[in-house]
Amino acid sequence: MGLKLNIATTSLLLLLASAAEVSGDIIFDVTKYGARTDGNSDISQALLKAWGDACSSPVASTVMIPDGTYALGQIIIAGPCKAPINFVVQGTVMAPVDTSRFRAEAGWITFQQSDQFTLSGDGVFDGQGKIVWGTKCLSSAYCNQLPINLRFNFITNSMVKDITSRDSKQFHINLLGCKNLTFYNIVISAPEESLNTDGIHIGRSSGINITDSTIETGDDCVSIGDGSEQINIQRVTCGPGHGISVGSLGKYPNEEPVVGISVKNCTLTNTQNGVRVKTWPASHQGTASEMHFEDIVMNNVGNPIIIDQEYCPHNQCNLKSPSRIKISNVSFRNIRGTTSTQVAVKLICSQGVPCQDVELGDINLEYNGNEGPAMSQCKNIKPNLLGAQLPRICS
Repeated sequence: MGLKLNIATTSLLLLLASAAEVSGDIIFDVTKYGARTDGNSDISQALLKAWGDACSSPVASTVMIPDGTYALGQIIIAGPCKAPINFVVQGTVMAPVDTSRFRAEAGWITFQQSDQFTLSGDGVFDGQGKIVWGTKCLSSAYCNQLPINLRFNFITNSMVKDITSRDSKQFHINLLGCKNLTFYNIVISAPEESLNTDGIHIGRSSGINITDSTIETGDDCVSIGDGSEQINIQRVTCGPGHGISVGSLGKYPNEEPVVGISVKNCTLTNTQNGVRVKTWPASHQGTASEMHFEDIVMNNVGNPIIIDQEYCPHNQCNLKSPSRIKISNVSFRNIRGTTSTQVAVKLICSQGVPCQDVELGDINLEYNGNEGPAMSQCKNIKPNLLGAQLPRICS
C-alpha cells in the first residue's frame, strides 16, 4: 500500500513539475515538455503530452505555447477532458511546407470532441501556404486535399479569440458538428491570389457567433454550408475575398437545411461578391430559410447583393434543370456603398422552386464605372420592396 502511495505521489509531483498554478488554472507549458523555439524541431509530441496532462486534470487547466517560433506537424488535439481547458498560443506556430507529410483531406491542427474549450492568445498559426498557391493549385482535386489550418470538430460551449491564422494552404478554419462556439477578435490573412482559402467555413453546426474580426483572403470570408443553424455574424471586416456566402448548396444528396443566418454591421471592401446565397442548378433537394443581411457597407464590391440559383463556376452544369433548393424568408436591409459591377443587385431564383418572401429595404448602391447607373437583374422572383431603392429593384 505504501509503495502504491509513493508511486502515485511521485507521478503527481512529476506532473506538477511541468506545470505552474496561476489564477486558479494549472499551466502546462509545452517548453517544459521539451518543445524548442528554433522553428525547426517538431513540437507535436511535447504538445500532445502537455494536452494529455491538462485534459486529465480534474480542475481547470491551460496548455501554453509561449513566445517564440515553433514547428508543428499534423496533429489532432482531442477530448473529452475532465474540466474546462484553455489553449493559449503566444508564439508563432509554423506548418510543414512539404505537403506529402499530410494525410489527404485532413487538417493541419484539429481540435475535436471538447466542451468548455477556449483557444486564445495573440499567437499566429502560419500555414505557409505560398508554396502551393498559383500553378500548383489549378487542379481542384489537388487543392481539396491540401490541409486546412484549423479544424474544429464537435466542439461545444467554447470560444476562439484573439488568434491569427495566416496563409493557410486551403481553408483557414473549418467547423463540423459544433454547437455554441464563438469566434471573437480573430484575424485571418492570406493574399487575394490564394485559391480556396476560405476564412471560416461552417458545416452542420449551430449557435455559431463570429464577431469583431478581420478576414482577408482569396476566397469567401465566411462560407456557410448545409446543416448550419443560428449563425450570427457581426462587425466583421471582409476583403479582399469573395464576400460572405451561404452555399453553394445542393451539390450532394441528403444535405441538411440551412436555417437562421444573420449577417449584420459588416464592412466589405474590394471583394468579388458581397452577401450572397448560391445553389447549384440540377441540384439535390433542400431548403435555406430565415436569412437576414442588415446594416452592411460595401466599398467597391462586385455583385453586392446576390441570390444565384444557377451557380456554376466552371460552366460544367446542366442549366436546363433548375435548382431544387427552396429559398424563403430572406431580407436585405440598409445595404449601402459602391459597386464595382453595374449589376448591383442580382436575384436569380429557381424556376422549379422560386424564392419566396424575399424583402429588400433601403438599398443605396452606386456604380463606380462609366457604363451608366447601377442596375438590378431578377429572375423567377417577386421581392417585397420597402424604403429607398437605388438601383430600382426588378423593374
